[in-house]
Amino acid sequence: MSDLPYLPFARPTLDEATIAAVADVLRSGWITSGPRVKAFEAALSASVGGRPVRVVSSATAALELALHVAGIGPGDEVITPAMTFFAAPNMIVKVGATPVFVDVEPTTRNLDLAQAAARIGPRTRAIMPTHFGGLPCDMDGLYALAARHGLRVIEDAALAIGSTWRGRPLGSFGDLCVFSFHPNKNVTSIEGGALVVNDEHEAQHVEVLRFHGIVRRPDGTRDVAQVASKFNLPDVNAVVGLHQLAQLPVFNARRRALADRYFARLRTDPPLELPHPGYPGEANGHSFNLFAPLLPLSALTLSRTQFRAALEARGIGTGVSYEAAHLASAFARFGYHRGDLPHTEHIADTTVTLPLFPSMSDADVDRVCAACAEVIAAARIDPAR
Repeated sequence: MSDLPYLPFARPTLDEATIAAVADVLRSGWITSGPRVKAFEAALSASVGGRPVRVVSSATAALELALHVAGIGPGDEVITPAMTFFAAPNMIVKVGATPVFVDVEPTTRNLDLAQAAARIGPRTRAIMPTHFGGLPCDMDGLYALAARHGLRVIEDAALAIGSTWRGRPLGSFGDLCVFSFHPNKNVTSIEGGALVVNDEHEAQHVEVLRFHGIVRRPDGTRDVAQVASKFNLPDVNAVVGLHQLAQLPVFNARRRALADRYFARLRTDPPLELPHPGYPGEANGHSFNLFAPLLPLSALTLSRTQFRAALEARGIGTGVSYEAAHLASAFARFGYHRGDLPHTEHIADTTVTLPLFPSMSDADVDRVCAACAEVIAAARIDPAR
């Protein structure tokens, strides 16, 4: 085992001001949804050009609510990349719709729009793309495709808060957009998510759906307008999110600097396949929630599990981002098989998520790079044998 401090693949950056603000909320006596939630929503709205935003208990909840707002239900189909976290297809199935899994571009790991276009049918109602790792999809192509077919778009931007497309922040334009505030995201509210909507009518719909479907009658008594769940975010979480959001530009700049160092220093033999570095001329385009290279397993004597164990033994944590969603057991009934989406499957089989979070030092990146080079060199298959 390493004598150095353990380096996880993700860690939130929480300062003393944030901790003190949580204590203030606890002392206030109002700890569930209240004034801090409203302040957090206002700050998020300002960050996306004034569009209405409503916060909820998780990004998963936000995805479910977005599907309801878009009117998606039984008999409908939603196109989604298979290289995504399970939350997206889970929520599509939960509302009674069918996920139509599509392969991704091998370089960006984002939805292949040509393949998405080929899968549009008479029951298609929406496209749910994932901005993989913080890198935006081709937003021009995405919205042109949706417009041609009259489809709603629900952007899974859980990994991409602060990312830009042609200088505009994700969520500041387009249709519905979901952010995540899980502790491994670029900003956290402990747990939480947000849904950016198009107008106050949709915002009001979200408000009803996130709290039991309750509305107030004129006499002040309550009614249930629509059967719904409970997805409200407490003020304790919201005040954490407020302090985090104020630091997002600094957090994302540090993430980009760390990613640049990985690109400059991560050299192995045989080489790793590095993630997409971001689009030329888009300085703030990629927010680098993840740094996930692909392992050259066909040229190595070890498996991914063994590679991860070797780094763990050196005090370095890793993750897998992501498994192939179309091959998950819960979705077997939709008829997908190994070989259907080759780019997704190759990424899923060989990806490994390396440490990347704002409080990392340059020396931490160098440590990870050296460990990767050492483990891969020791496992290299000698072509002469």
